[in-house]
Amino acid sequence: MRILSEARLAAVLAAVATPPRVVVSGNFATPHHALGLLDKSVAEYRLFALNAQPGIPDRDGVTLETPFVGSGMRGKSALRYFPSRLSLVPRLLRQALPPDIVLIHTSTPVDGCVSLGTEVNILPAAIEAVRARGGLVIAQLNPRMPYTYGDGVLPCDEVDYAIEVDEPLPSPVFRPISDVSHTIGERVADLVPADATLQLGIGAVPDAVLAALTARRGLAVWSEMFSDGVLALEQAGALDADTPVTASFVFGGAELYDWVDRNPRVRLLRTEKTNDPGLIARRPRLVSINGALQIDLYAQANASRVNDVIYSGFGGQTDFVVGALHSPGGRAIIALPSWHPKADVSTVVPRLAGPVTSFQHSYFVSEQGTAAIWGHDAGEQARQIIEHVAHPRARDELRDAGRRLGFSLAGS
Repeated sequence: MRILSEARLAAVLAAVATPPRVVVSGNFATPHHALGLLDKSVAEYRLFALNAQPGIPDRDGVTLETPFVGSGMRGKSALRYFPSRLSLVPRLLRQALPPDIVLIHTSTPVDGCVSLGTEVNILPAAIEAVRARGGLVIAQLNPRMPYTYGDGVLPCDEVDYAIEVDEPLPSPVFRPISDVSHTIGERVADLVPADATLQLGIGAVPDAVLAALTARRGLAVWSEMFSDGVLALEQAGALDADTPVTASFVFGGAELYDWVDRNPRVRLLRTEKTNDPGLIARRPRLVSINGALQIDLYAQANASRVNDVIYSGFGGQTDFVVGALHSPGGRAIIALPSWHPKADVSTVVPRLAGPVTSFQHSYFVSEQGTAAIWGHDAGEQARQIIEHVAHPRARDELRDAGRRLGFSLAGS
């Protein structure tokens, strides 16, 4: 690893054949300083990131690429969306979308290694893919980036060039848990068995679920990500002290970042491990808790598109729904509010108009109640969704639509 000045790194980048594909750390680990240098030095390039946040380059000459759209790419005209389960994104990088440059945000060196810190995810696979084709690995070394253990520990000789930047890590904007999310969280928590292993996505409802579980004991975490609520479980004594908290990236605030730094309780693994449905299924009582934008009477969930426009993507939801259903005692739960307040529409529809993100779940939960899905016939599934998940304002219309679709809604 050669540590360069910013001017020297800019010269190295300017000499790269264009247009290169640049894979960059996503979520809240994007190395914005190094990425800014690249953006000034390379006229045209393809930028690949997962769940990119605001602040990434967005100009003529930059093509944005992702299988999971974050707020920094959402609605951009130059966006290329690649549908993919998160567990298969490493294969996507090896085969269809090989990178020319991988730009990472790491800790400072310790014993000849740096750590990918809060964002391991697809980056080990991206580094392997770029190495296989003779590309560049460039690091932004930051003393504020936590040193985390697991698959993100990278020998310094695997990095070609680096710059040193001392800057705080960004965090998601704090949003208080609403009454609706709190109610949903309590209902979901009631479905979590003793000694469960938890997977939770991003958002108010997963945060509310974690808040409702602080009085439990013996819980574990195997997830693609975790946020501040997991630290609250640890501080409350709810987590099994003998089981490491396992994920592939961290999404939270400064206190969480301090906690994961050099903490042997935390293992951040590459996506191929955390999101492998076979490995997920080996975890007993794995409870997968994810959100959706819409669900329908066929018990299908849409978590990726709004009005036919891509909003996010599959992410790890498809991986964990399958893994949880195969886990001994596992459960796959979709939780969402029954009504969308901004659009003023029901989140339960007769039939999804767009692509299905996941199906064959254990339960659907809203602030209205809980629908048991697995083990019931199609008519009973639809009836429970209408009676227990849908908003009262939508139920009569859903019943009429359900009968037209051929569902037997006994008792409705």
